[in-house]
Amino acid sequence: MVFHRIRRRAPSGALLAALAAGLAGQAPAQTEPSAALTGLDEIQVTARRLNEARNSIQTQTGASTYTVDSAAIAAAPGGDNTLLNQVVLQVPSVAQDSFGQFHIRGEHNGLQYRLNGIVLPEGIAVFGQSLDPRLISKLSVITGALPAEYGLRTAGIIDLTAKSGSLDTGGSLSLYGGSHSTLQPSFNLGGTSGPMTYFVSGGLLKSDLGIESPDGSSNPVHDHTSQYHGFGYFEDILDEQNRLSAILATSVGRFEIPNVVGQQPGLGLTVNGVSHFPSEYLDEHQREVTHFGVLSWQHSAGALNVQTSLIARYSSLTFVPDAVGSLLYYGIAQHAFKKDVAYALQSDGSFQLSEAHTLRAGIYLQYDRSGSDTASGVLPVNDQQQPTSDVAVMVVDNTRRTESIGSGYLQDEWQIDSALTVNFGARFDRYAAFVSESQLSPRLNAVWKATDETTVHAGYARYFSPPPFELVGSQSLEKFVNTTAAPQTLQNDLPKAERANYYDIGVEQRLTPALTVNIDTYYKQVAHLVDEGQFGAPIILTPFNYRFGRQVGAELALNYVSGSLSAYLNLSVQSARGKLVESSQFNFQPAELAYIAHNAIHLDHEQARTASGGASYLWAGTRFSADFLLGSGLRSSLVLPAGQLTAYGGTEIPNGDHLPYYAQVNVGLSHAFRLGGGHDLTARLDVINALDRVYQIRNGTGVGVGAPQYGPRRGVFAGLSYGF
Repeated sequence: MVFHRIRRRAPSGALLAALAAGLAGQAPAQTEPSAALTGLDEIQVTARRLNEARNSIQTQTGASTYTVDSAAIAAAPGGDNTLLNQVVLQVPSVAQDSFGQFHIRGEHNGLQYRLNGIVLPEGIAVFGQSLDPRLISKLSVITGALPAEYGLRTAGIIDLTAKSGSLDTGGSLSLYGGSHSTLQPSFNLGGTSGPMTYFVSGGLLKSDLGIESPDGSSNPVHDHTSQYHGFGYFEDILDEQNRLSAILATSVGRFEIPNVVGQQPGLGLTVNGVSHFPSEYLDEHQREVTHFGVLSWQHSAGALNVQTSLIARYSSLTFVPDAVGSLLYYGIAQHAFKKDVAYALQSDGSFQLSEAHTLRAGIYLQYDRSGSDTASGVLPVNDQQQPTSDVAVMVVDNTRRTESIGSGYLQDEWQIDSALTVNFGARFDRYAAFVSESQLSPRLNAVWKATDETTVHAGYARYFSPPPFELVGSQSLEKFVNTTAAPQTLQNDLPKAERANYYDIGVEQRLTPALTVNIDTYYKQVAHLVDEGQFGAPIILTPFNYRFGRQVGAELALNYVSGSLSAYLNLSVQSARGKLVESSQFNFQPAELAYIAHNAIHLDHEQARTASGGASYLWAGTRFSADFLLGSGLRSSLVLPAGQLTAYGGTEIPNGDHLPYYAQVNVGLSHAFRLGGGHDLTARLDVINALDRVYQIRNGTGVGVGAPQYGPRRGVFAGLSYGF
């Protein structure tokens, strides 16, 4: 089954339970306790009621919310063996990128991850996946003009609800693998012990396709990965009104940086007497580590619901170059280690003032300390930029910085009548790091249920998004003067917070009991637009600002659910442009800076047209599923004819072209064998990129694009899962 649903208002836990039960062919679960309930039954009823209360703290009135539950994830090709970004790619207006990145509505990043309503501080990892789909009970992607509780990162809210031992009892052991020497064992286990409940999961992924292929081959050279994931959710239901919960998670990923075959260095350098170095012999590695923990207390009594959480996160990235090869190819061999440790306090609450008014308020405080240690091997050069020695010298550049964030919001959801709801409020955000900035941001959303089949929504939001502190470059540029890594400009203004006005309007129409269509449009007017790019050999993104920006688009989503058949189709168009680079200028060529200063260019992550879709059918215990992605291609530089230059001396127009259209089709087949005694064995077979289409995600050109990457070639995977 593949199931997507757009919700303009947050659904109640009871509605979700009834929906999931109905799709499974079961009666809806009861939500009120009875005198006959004891033990596990009573814990489950209390847990459901507290989950509903926790959901009511947040509102999604006026926002665009796309929801996928665990059954939908399991039914799609790959099931819960896939990575989280592959699940999100099936949402409207989401374009895929390299290193596991994706872009929502023409934004580069700007994503905020929440788990059980709790904000997870950002990490440094680029293509690591620290959140495993196996832990997800429900995933919602929230975008558009967001209510006041959402801030700092507003391109999209990836809101996850974790499985719990009270509602997901039992466990499973799984083994999955296939093409590219992929091997993926995993487990999960949920249960209770008195009022205590637990859910734990873990997995290992080994593959020879760790990062996207740089040359389109099915088995790229030097691309092995080993990734480990662990997750635990524990809760103690103190009584019917209070519970304590704890979350612990870890993710460690090791990646070889893949090599293109058959190339030689083109800079004309010699290192230790070596000038020829076949590209397939390059040996670069990257290691990413993320650990986080959350301790929460929830109180629900009458009209008042409150959740308060303490959060801690450690994130690090280590890049190890090829000491000789990296210097020959890039003019620098940089060993880089970056880490960030964050602590946060979050408290959110709702109070039903009357039948017509629900007040919501909250605070968020965060403190970060980051460290960056780099040791760069470079060659000294003279005034004519010619090396004076073939022996590398080391440039050491270590920095330590801190950041503090403080946010608060207040809003009122006003039920004017049975058809019209208005949510209005404001939030205040302030951050202090390399610079200090703040903003008061008003929000206004309205939902009008015009008829039983038609719902219209509209909203305005003022946004304030600081640059990602943990990624801001800190190199002392003067240290690289008169070396092979010298920047062409020493200008390095500090990144600023992005400020934007966001407008969104859309309509949901139920055409038949089984078919729903949704149309949404948006317009974003931006000052100090935050973008990111890979400007060096380490796969570490660096933020920078465009002084002016604009994003506009529209999306269409159709959803069909009838009996054993479910299907969806998403179509979107968008435009995203920026003008005048005003920070981190040293990463750009002078002609490139001059062109962007006078011309609004397409953002490198803009994909003008995107489509996704899928279907799932259950027949006699066998699940058939398929899904697809289609895109018009991300941006690339437009190379001018030989001898032709721009008015500013460049040979290329930045992001002036786009890559060709591409399509990827995936298919899946699964069957569950009932073994009796509550045990079952599920077998599955999946084919990724079944048509074996060769397509580029990046071609190595464009603003902040480090290297070419291709989509995956055809892969055949099979798995067994034993449930108990």
